[in-house]
Amino acid sequence: MQKFLGTGVALVTPFKKDFSVDTEALVRIVDYVIEGGVEYLVVLGTTAESATLNKQEKELVIKTVVEANKGRVPMVLGVGSNNTAAVVEELKTSDLSAFDAILSVSPYYNKPTQEGIYQHFKAIAEASPVPVILYNVPGRTASNMLPSTVIRLAKDFENIIGVKEAAGDIAQAMRLIQNKPKDFLVISGDDMIALPMVLAGGAGVISVIGQGYPKDFSALIRFGLERKVEEAYALQYKLAESIDMIFEQGNPAGIKEIFKSLGIAENTVRLPLVNTDEDLAKRLDAFTKKIQ
Repeated sequence: MQKFLGTGVALVTPFKKDFSVDTEALVRIVDYVIEGGVEYLVVLGTTAESATLNKQEKELVIKTVVEANKGRVPMVLGVGSNNTAAVVEELKTSDLSAFDAILSVSPYYNKPTQEGIYQHFKAIAEASPVPVILYNVPGRTASNMLPSTVIRLAKDFENIIGVKEAAGDIAQAMRLIQNKPKDFLVISGDDMIALPMVLAGGAGVISVIGQGYPKDFSALIRFGLERKVEEAYALQYKLAESIDMIFEQGNPAGIKEIFKSLGIAENTVRLPLVNTDEDLAKRLDAFTKKIQ
């Protein structure tokens, strides 16, 4: 799974001011991040505001990204729910031929036990025609997928190839890296600790900030993978302030402000999300202008 080493970006869904999907802006974003050096794209993850997209809009986003990518980099599709049967049905009825893997979030709201999480992903692994990357994000799901559960899944199912680990807990990430099967990918889901995870043996990152500043952030991760520590940390500290800012008032409101500053897309988000306030918008704009 060398194709997933480095930086993947969790693409936003840009909206016009009337809240419709802005396909022209989405094409610009795809070109911008690929030209900036990212290794792969993640389509319809949580950063894409997938919870507020209907089926037709999701199909439009997929079609737009596939056509814009033109096969240049690998692609991962977000396919997840707290309804196991619904995920299995989606996997059985969807055309996944354009995608190299799916990213599937641990069930949210239901708060299943570790056995429930295992059985959920067992069903997904058995139904998926493409490799599966698990996604642990307890800040959103209200339950933590423990390293023991991840490693059990990794050992039991060959097509479960990695985990996007976004617990924000470097000790938990290190336990995963220490005990995982040899070729299993531990991918950071937290931009701020992506570099320490890579240096500990992680495979890279699925990033939000990486789509705003793809050249610098993808270089940061490559330096980490190459063990060029001083070069990597120089870029880490260059971007650290922006990483804090984009999550200060929620994701993807922050990263969409960066795209507005770059002139690539509007900063529109759909309710229940709202735009960043004026103060944060000004700080993000100033930072973006400073590092361009």
